[in-house]
Amino acid sequence: MEIRPLEPEHEPALVRFLEHIPDSDRTFFKEDVDDPDVRASWSRRGGVRSLAFDGPAVIGFVGLFPLQGWSSHVGEVRLVVDPDYRGRGIGRALARHAVREALALGLGKIVVEVVADQEAAVGLFRALGFEPEALLAGHVRGLGGEVRDLMILSHSVDASLAGLDSVGVAEALAT
Repeated sequence: MEIRPLEPEHEPALVRFLEHIPDSDRTFFKEDVDDPDVRASWSRRGGVRSLAFDGPAVIGFVGLFPLQGWSSHVGEVRLVVDPDYRGRGIGRALARHAVREALALGLGKIVVEVVADQEAAVGLFRALGFEPEALLAGHVRGLGGEVRDLMILSHSVDASLAGLDSVGVAEALAT
């Protein structure tokens, strides 16, 4: 697996990836991924979007989107893995990639939204140092009309950087 920044030439592979993503998971993109103009804009506008590749095939997506205004020190992570590739560490690699991108952007905090009963996703982010920060009861409506809770987990990038600095890694990353 290789993680690369999203480039315009990746769009055909990205479209094939999106065709494998269930409608219930498409909501995590927070954009109309079926709109060619939206997809084409991804490599030109705000945020950092990266793709996980298995050969020529896209098998995962991660986006890091800095918030605006009084939350400009915070970034939101959006992560989706092809269902056929889940459970193989791809989500973990993409989430770690997002943390590194947050460091590079100078963000102090990153957040991710997860449906609360998706234990694997919550466990993945918890293992990477994300902590539950909010539980919004009945906040998500599924395609079948069922209402589910949304969990917001956060990670202090500043704390990660301080930990790296204490063992000399942060300085090495800066060079």
